[in-house]
Amino acid sequence: MRILVVSDTHGSDSDLRRAILAQPKAELVIHLGDGEEEFLRAKRSFPEKMFLGVRGNCDWGSDLPATGEYAVDGVKIFFTHGHLYGVKSGLYTAVCAARERGAQVLLFGHTHQPYTDYDQGLYLMNPGSLSGWGAGYGTLDLTPQGIVTNLVKLP
Repeated sequence: MRILVVSDTHGSDSDLRRAILAQPKAELVIHLGDGEEEFLRAKRSFPEKMFLGVRGNCDWGSDLPATGEYAVDGVKIFFTHGHLYGVKSGLYTAVCAARERGAQVLLFGHTHQPYTDYDQGLYLMNPGSLSGWGAGYGTLDLTPQGIVTNLVKLP
């Protein structure tokens, strides 16, 4: 299964649409916050895809949850914007939260810096910001052979 992971769209409907169209095999889109309005519009525009999202620090008045969990093919994913876990200062708190939930994957945004790593059974990914200069997104592939994270720059 391919999952498209985006964050920090900050009003950029066009970049979110471009990312979704660039990944036609993605069955699920996870939005990591700071772009609730675009998230909701994309969800309506692409009814064939599943959408999950959380609120970010710039999603004022949002009813979206602060964190989310999703399990598929025996893999548990924990996702959050990251501001409530202090990810700009370090990943320790977010990693602990993911491990406490038994997750194999931690997805977060907020820093606008793309990042991927593997730490003792936990895959970590921040897709970076999908708006502005250096816009990009991430893909998460769950296969019988394992988990693959990938960072992609928008052309």
